Amino acid sequence: MKVGMTYDLRADYLAEGYSEEETAEFDRPDTIDAIEQALVALGHSVVRIGNIKRLVARLAAGERWDLVFNICEGLHGYGREAQVPALLEAYSIPCTFSDALTLSLSLHKGMTKHVIRGAGIATPDFAVVERPEDVASIDLPYPLFVKPVAGGTGQGVTTASRCANRSELTAQCTAGLTQYKQAQLVETYLSGREFTVGIVGTGPRAQSVGVLEIVLRDKAEKEVYSYTNKEFCEELVEYVLVSDAVAKDAARVALASWIALGCRDAGRVDVRANGAGEMNFIEVNPIAGLHPHHSDLPMICTKSGIAYMELIGRIVEEASRRISTR
Repeated sequence: MKVGMTYDLRADYLAEGYSEEETAEFDRPDTIDAIEQALVALGHSVVRIGNIKRLVARLAAGERWDLVFNICEGLHGYGREAQVPALLEAYSIPCTFSDALTLSLSLHKGMTKHVIRGAGIATPDFAVVERPEDVASIDLPYPLFVKPVAGGTGQGVTTASRCANRSELTAQCTAGLTQYKQAQLVETYLSGREFTVGIVGTGPRAQSVGVLEIVLRDKAEKEVYSYTNKEFCEELVEYVLVSDAVAKDAARVALASWIALGCRDAGRVDVRANGAGEMNFIEVNPIAGLHPHHSDLPMICTKSGIAYMELIGRIVEEASRRISTR
């Protein structure tokens, strides 16, 4: 197949003046190189496109592809991850990973949790704060946890995100609203073990490919999988492939969540246990990072005996099913 590649390079946006945190979800050149090399080795012809603005220009010029391998995260709005898939849908060009509907839903953590709740899957009690005044109406037991409702890669998550009282909650929500210009998700803090679950497949073919436990090292920021801990994960975090009964429960909750949200091809679901050991959905990453050595999904696959090229091949295979049924 002729496969186009859409992606956001972190260096491009840093050069435009965006900050390290604003560009945390974007990719490095070696990630793009690795994906392209895998696609070529699998027998495909690869065309590098780049970000959404470059995609618009190339579509307008008449270029077309059999499939677009899309890892664009976007920059603005609650629909930022959905922009490339929606544009490609308008041109009837299939792409990897979830469609515009699922990507818009899953980016907004509050809306996602409503759907998860509706599917009967456990998730912490929560509220969405649009204005500082909204904090006064929150009636949830402390401690509570605060993060931007549409942030990724730990954006806005620090040790101050765990709030022990209303004063701390008001301060954190106000700071988040000001800095990130988006609503803040407030949810019950879970004190148990934390996991990220790799998923490959769509609908009834979806399966867990492994469960990593997030273990914070002594020098890490305590109690939270924060932006700093993620950004410097090699030094601050230990990722342990686990298969005990708790891990199996994590995989069960993750897989049910993946299917309920309509996610496709591959990605990750983050889950965490409460103080009683009961597993809860935290959030989903339907466009997971794909750096072969540093991103969670490839790390899960490698630890589970799935080579990087096999992972890329299975993603393309899932997307190809949609081409064959058009």
